[in-house]
Amino acid sequence: MGCRDVHAATVLSFLCGIASVAGLFAGTLLPNWRKLRLITFNRHEKNLTIYTGLWVKCARYDGSSDCLMYDRTWYLSVDQLDLRVLQFALPLSIVIAMGALLLCLIGMCNTAFKSSVPNIKLAKCLVNSAGCHLVAGLLFFLAGTVSLSPSIWAIFYNSHLNKKFEPVFTFDYAVFVTIASSGGLFMTALLLFVWYCACKSLSSPFWQPLYSHPPGMHTYSQPYSSRSRLSAIEIDIPVVSHST
Repeated sequence: MGCRDVHAATVLSFLCGIASVAGLFAGTLLPNWRKLRLITFNRHEKNLTIYTGLWVKCARYDGSSDCLMYDRTWYLSVDQLDLRVLQFALPLSIVIAMGALLLCLIGMCNTAFKSSVPNIKLAKCLVNSAGCHLVAGLLFFLAGTVSLSPSIWAIFYNSHLNKKFEPVFTFDYAVFVTIASSGGLFMTALLLFVWYCACKSLSSPFWQPLYSHPPGMHTYSQPYSSRSRLSAIEIDIPVVSHST
């Protein structure tokens, strides 16, 4: 793998992360988390379906695309526990995933625009490609867990509502959008972990996320030579300073 260059795995993980965050945005805003279907036996009336989202509620007659009732203040009076949890979990997951995207972008930019001659002082900094991508992978995994768990719970909560009231509740496609987006976050984290595990075997300290020298030691940087490109002695020479 091209560990010293921007690799296809990191680019693919960044694009997959963007698509997953976009899916979480869509799942959060869609008013299609739960359907309540009210069937009438009067042939002069139409059946009514109530679409429940995390923030709004819409009631429609069968065959109509317009909302008979559109409640914009539904988010203030949500009386279903799973939707209330999702109101907090999904925005939190989006914030975490966006932070991971930012770290991933910083790591790629650091790889693309770094100097060809390594500077040992920069190796002490946490802002390096390995550190950024490793932490970004952990954040993507956390964001996927935060969004996936309550989304799956919403599916089982429908069964609870049907047992408690009547079998008129069904989950809608916003659940599948959110679960698929959570899976995309896990895939993004996996790609970053694979990239890191393949590159961490390099002997250069520039691919370690946490690198520091013992106190009282100074380091001097020399350019790589064609004879010994991976020699740690040549690029990192510790010198002990004695204080008098």
